[in-house]
Formats: sequence, structure tokens, C-alpha cells
Amino acid sequence: MPNHLIDALPAGATHPARRFAETADGVALTYAEFERRTAQVANALVALGLKPGDRVAVQVEKSLEAVFAYLGTVRAGGVFLPLNTAYTPPEVEYFLGDAEPAIFVCDPATEATLSPIARAKGVAQIVTLDAAGQGTLRAAADACRTSFANVPRGPDDLAALLYTSGTTGRSKGAMLTHANLASNAQALVETWRFTADDVLIHALPIFHTHGLFVAINVVLAAGASMIFLPKFDPERILSLMGRASVLMGVPTFYTRLLKAPGLTREATAGMRLFISGSAPLLAETHRDWRARTGHAILERYGMTETGMNTSNPYADERIAGTVGFPLPGVELRIVSPESGEVLGTDEIGMIELRGPNVFKGYWRMPEKTAAEFHDGWFVTGDLGRVGPAGYVEIVGRGKDLVITGGYNVYPKEIETEIDALPGVIESAVIGLPHPDFGEGVTAVVVARPDAALDEQAVLEALEGRLARYKSPKRVIFLDDLPRNTMGKVQKNLLREQYQGLYGG
Repeated sequence: MPNHLIDALPAGATHPARRFAETADGVALTYAEFERRTAQVANALVALGLKPGDRVAVQVEKSLEAVFAYLGTVRAGGVFLPLNTAYTPPEVEYFLGDAEPAIFVCDPATEATLSPIARAKGVAQIVTLDAAGQGTLRAAADACRTSFANVPRGPDDLAALLYTSGTTGRSKGAMLTHANLASNAQALVETWRFTADDVLIHALPIFHTHGLFVAINVVLAAGASMIFLPKFDPERILSLMGRASVLMGVPTFYTRLLKAPGLTREATAGMRLFISGSAPLLAETHRDWRARTGHAILERYGMTETGMNTSNPYADERIAGTVGFPLPGVELRIVSPESGEVLGTDEIGMIELRGPNVFKGYWRMPEKTAAEFHDGWFVTGDLGRVGPAGYVEIVGRGKDLVITGGYNVYPKEIETEIDALPGVIESAVIGLPHPDFGEGVTAVVVARPDAALDEQAVLEALEGRLARYKSPKRVIFLDDLPRNTMGKVQKNLLREQYQGLYGG
């Protein structure tokens, strides 16, 4: 039996001399070198005791070595578990305890703090990797053979485990199979017309779907190349556009690039495609970008559990405020949240999905998995409609998810931390329109009359308890939270009242 995902990304075997990546400091790597380096990592992981189906948890800074860790894990038959570098030790402790990885890869700078936590959760092997691609994992890999016989894995075997926050309680692990990732990469290559001639500017983080599976898997499936940047840098990206053809980004990329005086039609003349996702793109940003560059940003719709679902068309009109059409092989329908009845054109309801991209379920949560599927369709929790021309429009979220700078934030987790502070009676966390981040995390707090609390005190108390992107940008104090007759907090009223807080 072949290794399904690796076989779907064949560029290393078929085009060894082609360039795979170039780093920020100008070091180039061919597909043959990529093949050897991932083989060495796979050999190192097996030597560390990795068995088919074992999880490899990774919380490291962005580097090509971290990419090799992903593909090396898959080649060795393991399940890759990327963790946001902003996660705090208490958050990492939960993920290690829930996923029970056989191997944990962390930054040397955090090893002293995280190693005892990992040991306490039963992790057998702890290795390191820093932003320069150095560490004990790299040293172990360098000592290994440069060839590796891929461990056989079928379409339904797990390739990755990605955690997505829940509206209540702790995060859920979305189980992504080899077929999920392979089918999505192939559909995107077709839809976005990727070829071996493409050069992608890669400035996204690689601990979530967008930067890891969308960007890198598409490059590999097409045999294309990428310029691999450690982070988003507007000036650097503008300077590279003459040598590149595609940019994948979140709305924040485009709002910040629009502030750069060097963004002109001439600067972007060699680019063929600008893609935006992970958060809603404001129609104003879409219009401004087209006016400045002559390019229409292509917006798409995806989520951790499914990868990409829809995309605005490559050749036809890209309509601001919509996410286009379902990808090849993906089915989408709009149903009534109350009755489950399939709705017609332009009717707003719950978005449900079916296709080879839809995940296997939530890790060790069979009841939650069953609850999220309706007659074989995955219930996304997003509200939307399909217009007369077939374009899908996301109009809201059935859950209280906040998307800020491309990251998913669930209010309950933040509310739990705030409610535990001395002097706090209750809190409500909402997302408000933000011109830079899409949505700004905002806390509304009801405090005891005698509490010595202000905005700064709350923000300082949350430091170190939550990843920085989850921390509120503003804290508002009220005497009471608005409620309906059933006692439920009416967050919609709070969003309406403060929608202009950030000028968005």
C-alpha cells in the first residue's frame, strides 16, 4: 500500500533539479535536497521510536526544518500536530495530555519550561528545533541516511491532528486524513491554476491549515517553488513581487500593504494571483486593492475541519463580500438551523458540507463528532446563502467565533479567565469590526462596585494566561449585560452598540 498523501505530492521524485524553496537570506533548496532532508527526518523520528499512527507534536518557530518535520512525520506514518507558537505552557499542557504524542518538538528556548510538562503527560521523546533550523532534531536527522522507504498509509489513515477551539470547554482535535489533505491540494491546484512555473511568496505561519496545508501542499502538488519568509514584512514582500507570481495572505496582509507607498500597478505587474482567507475581507479592501494594483483579490472559504471549501473563480468575476463556488468534489448546501430543511436561492441558513476534504471527526470525541454531522453532511456553524449567480456569501456565524488576524478565537475561553479575576461578576467577549485585524477581540466586564478594576488591570492579569492574539484589545465596563427573557446574554446588542469602537 502506498503512502497516500506523499504520493499525491510527487514533485520531489519527478523533478529533482527544480527549485523547491528559497529562504529569506537567499539560500536555495532543490526538490532533490527536499527529498533527502525529509528522508533524514523520517529516519530520525523512527529511530526515536515513532510508530505508524503516533502523534508528533511541534511547537517551534517557522523554518524549513519545521516543514521537513511535517513531511518527515507523514513519510514515517505518523500524525503531525502543529501548535501555535503563542500557546502558553498551560495551553500546551492540555494539548499534550489530550493528544498523547510520542514525540514533542519544541524550541530550545522553551525546553526547560515545557520538558517537565511533556514528561508529566507521558511524552517519550522531547527534541528541539529553533528558528534557524538548529536543535537536537536537526542533529539527529543529519546523522541519518538520506533515503527512506515511505511507510504505507491509506486514504483514511490520519495525517494530521489540528486543534480548534470550542464554544464551551477545551479545544477539539480535528482528525485530518491523507485523503482530506491530498484531495484539497489537488482541487486547489486545479482551481487556482498552479503550475511548476509559479513562485509563491510564503509569509504565513505554518502552525495552521492556511500556511501549512494550503500553501505548502499546493506548492508540492504543482511542483512549484516558494520564497519562504519568517514573517509578514510589507516592504520585503513588495521587493519580491518582481520575482514571484502568487501571494497567499490574510486580510491584515492586504490592509498593511495598502499603506505602503510602493504598492503600485508597476510593482505588482508580474504577479498573477493574490489570495485572501482565514478571515472576512472587507469590501473596501477589495475595492482599494483593485484600484491601486489592477488586481482583484481572490477570496476563499475554509476551516480547520475541512481545509478549503469554496473559492472565487480564477477567470471569471471575483465578487467582493463573497467566497465564490464550491471546489471540485465539494458539495455545499444551505439548510434551516431549526428544521434541517434545505433552503433555496438567497435564503439564509446554516452551511453544511460534504466531500473528500471533510475531516474524519474530533479526536476521542465520538458524541461531539456525531452531533456535528447531519445526514452525512458536516454542520459548519456558519450562516450563509447562495446568490442567484451561485456565489456563496458568509453572513454570520451560528457560534460566537471571533476571527482576528486570521486566528480563531472562541469567547468562552477568555470569559473563563476574566470571570476568575477578583472583583469580576461576569463578562462577555465579542468580536468588533477592526480595520487591521478583521475583528478585534473585545471584553465587556461587569465588576463589583467595590472592585479596584480598570481596563489596564484586566489586561495585565491576562498576560501569560492566554496566547497574545486571544487577549482583548479593549475592555469595556458596564453595570449589567443585556439579556433576553430567557436570561441569555444578547451579544448581538453589544456588537451593535460598540461596532464603531475601532473605526472599522
